[in-house]
Amino acid sequence: MQRARIFAVSMIVALLWESVFASEQVKFDREKLARGFVNQMEQGEFEKAVQRFDTVMAKALPSDKLQAIWNGLVSQYGSLQRIGDTRTEDLKKYQIVFVTCQFERGKLDAKVVFTEQNEIAGLFFVPTGAYRSPGYVNQKAFEEVEVTVGSGLWVVPGTLSLPKGGKEVPAVVLVHGSGPHDRDETIGPNKPFRDLAHGLASRGIAVLRYEKRTKHHRLKTALLSGGLTVKEETVDDAVAAVNALTKQPRIDPERIFVLGHSLGGNLLPRIGAASDKITGFISLAGSVRPLEDLVLDQVSYLFSLDGTVSAEEQQKIDVIAKQVEKVKSPALSEEVAASELPLGVSARYWLDLRGYDPSKSAKTLEKAFLILQGERDYQVTMVDFDLWKQALGSRDDVTLIAYPRLNHLFMAGEGKSAPSEYITPGNVEKRVITDIAKWIEAQK
Repeated sequence: MQRARIFAVSMIVALLWESVFASEQVKFDREKLARGFVNQMEQGEFEKAVQRFDTVMAKALPSDKLQAIWNGLVSQYGSLQRIGDTRTEDLKKYQIVFVTCQFERGKLDAKVVFTEQNEIAGLFFVPTGAYRSPGYVNQKAFEEVEVTVGSGLWVVPGTLSLPKGGKEVPAVVLVHGSGPHDRDETIGPNKPFRDLAHGLASRGIAVLRYEKRTKHHRLKTALLSGGLTVKEETVDDAVAAVNALTKQPRIDPERIFVLGHSLGGNLLPRIGAASDKITGFISLAGSVRPLEDLVLDQVSYLFSLDGTVSAEEQQKIDVIAKQVEKVKSPALSEEVAASELPLGVSARYWLDLRGYDPSKSAKTLEKAFLILQGERDYQVTMVDFDLWKQALGSRDDVTLIAYPRLNHLFMAGEGKSAPSEYITPGNVEKRVITDIAKWIEAQK
């Protein structure tokens, strides 16, 4: 009996390894086929290239049209110099292979879509710097549902990334930083909120992300800018998103969390004070110091990156310093023009934030906190992280984690962080996703 069991287990392990090997072999074969397909186009072998097409593709893109597309690329980017790396993504019954092509005047990715029968069902050429889904995402583990957040004049569209299966799952609402953001918090080629949503959904946690009001209703908010505060900009929609989650049938209403990035992290205590349906809070680079101080520090840092501050740059710093003084002045009133204040933001906005300290306000919330910070972040720095630690570090229900190599978007780099990192393609670090998922699972 013992030998039979050992033999059965051995056979199962062998079959599992055989399945993994077969999957990797198919992946390797398709990458090889995709590289060969690009090489055929480069060699002018268009008749051979189209032989791999499925029926629909063969009708839509015969050899002469394929040749015309390739010739158009060459005329714009120059001749192909080198076929570079490949990577794959799964999309339902298809597998997509990206082949990096180095042309004389730039890089493009050939996006080759394969069927299960290894036929080519699609072909696209996209900038190499375009967003790439991170390797920790399992697209087969979740589905995405379009939802709406809020009501009336201020309703905004959103996306719920929902793990597959029938059981109730915990859920997270993502709250943006400063500025008019889309639901992915897109910055250049990077989409940190999509990384977070798909990474957590791959681990069994639902995530709701939505268009920020100041982006989706840009004209209306511009007309009301003189009366805008963080309540209208951020807090109201975050609370509405929590309410929207409670109406979703597969969401565990006892395990709804709010994750705020930057300004969103700063406002977590205000969001918590406005809703009793939140289980816990996650701050990603949540600022603690007054917003006007952060603005001045950021400008000073950026002007000093090259090692010197010119007279013209110092003049600009001095102008912002005077604007900061006006924000802090007891004489500040709603009659002061926005042009005299930092970022051109109205006096009412600054007055609403006066005296607000999120680290102290968080003490009044008897809810768990996870506070994460990138040590290379120049927008919200370790000074803010230390203020969180001083205020909440002694609490058993508060976890604080700092990451030495990460910047404001929680993407890895080296040396001093600079704005150029934000236009360099990257993804939220896997460890951040893992730490958030583990923390949520522990909140039971």
